[in-house]
Amino acid sequence: MKRYIIITSLLILNITIALSQIKTKDIEKIIENKKATIGVAIIHQDKVYTIGNYNKYPLMSAFKFHISVTALNKMEQENIALDSMICIPKEKMYTNTYSPLRDKFPNQDINISYKEIIEYTISISDNNTCDFLIDFVGGIDKVNSYIQLLGIGGFSFSETEEDMHKDIMNSYKNWSNPLSMAQLIKKVYSEDILSDEYFSILEQAMIETSSGTDKLKAGLPENIKFGHKTGHSDRRPDGVQIGDADAGVIYLPNGEKCYLVVFIKDSKETDKDNAKIIADIANVVYNSIIK
Repeated sequence: MKRYIIITSLLILNITIALSQIKTKDIEKIIENKKATIGVAIIHQDKVYTIGNYNKYPLMSAFKFHISVTALNKMEQENIALDSMICIPKEKMYTNTYSPLRDKFPNQDINISYKEIIEYTISISDNNTCDFLIDFVGGIDKVNSYIQLLGIGGFSFSETEEDMHKDIMNSYKNWSNPLSMAQLIKKVYSEDILSDEYFSILEQAMIETSSGTDKLKAGLPENIKFGHKTGHSDRRPDGVQIGDADAGVIYLPNGEKCYLVVFIKDSKETDKDNAKIIADIANVVYNSIIK
C-alpha cells in the first residue's frame, strides 16, 4: 500500500506559522542564556514553528539521512535488490574514523548487503559506509542535486566524512537550517519518494538508531515510537563544539506524526548540557501536543 500523500502549503511555505498548542515560551526559556546558537523546527498538523532558522547549522552525521535517501532512490531506480551483496575494499575502510563495521572486520575486504550498509549508516552512524554511499550515488554533489529536486532548500553539502576528518573546520561546509531538515523528513515519510520496500528499510533504521539516547529520545516517554538521526562533532582547539544535532519523527498515540529538529552550533556548553537542551525541548513539544 502506498503511503498517503499530504498536500499542504508547506511546499511553498515562506513564513513561520506558530503552533498554538505548543508552549513556545517554554522552548525559548530552555535556550535563553545558553552559550550556544540553537535552532528548532517543528512540523505538526501542517503547522510550523521555528527558532533560529536563519542560521546555518553544521549537520555532522545528521546528513547521513540525506545521503541514505539519495542512495535508496538510486537503488530503487536501478532495480538493485536490498539484499544483493557488494564488496567494500579494505582500502576504503579508513582507520582514522568512527566505523563499527571496520572494527568488526578489520583489515579485510567486506562483503555486505545494501540493506546492511543503510543500517550501518543510519542506525550506527558508520562513517565508512556513509562515504561508500556517497561514492555509490556519484559524489556529494549528487546528494545536493537530488535533495534539491525534491523541492528542499536551506542546506548545502560539499564534504564527505573523510573530508571532515582531514580538517574539522570542513564540518561547517555541510549545513542546514532546522526547517529544511524537518521538511525533508516529512516529505520522505508522507509522500511516495521511495516505494514501501525501500522506505521501510530507512524507517526501521531510524527507529533502531543507537546514538543520541540522551537527546530527543530522552525527552519522550519510553513507550513512544520514535525514529531519528543524530549528529555530533568534536571540539575545536578553543574548546567550542562545532555542532550537535538530532532530527526525527515522533509517532503520536493518535496516529499522527510530529517532525522535530534541534540543531546546536558553536556551543561552549558541555556535551551533557547540549543533550539536555535537546531532550528538554522534546519534552515540551510532546507534552504540549498530547494535552
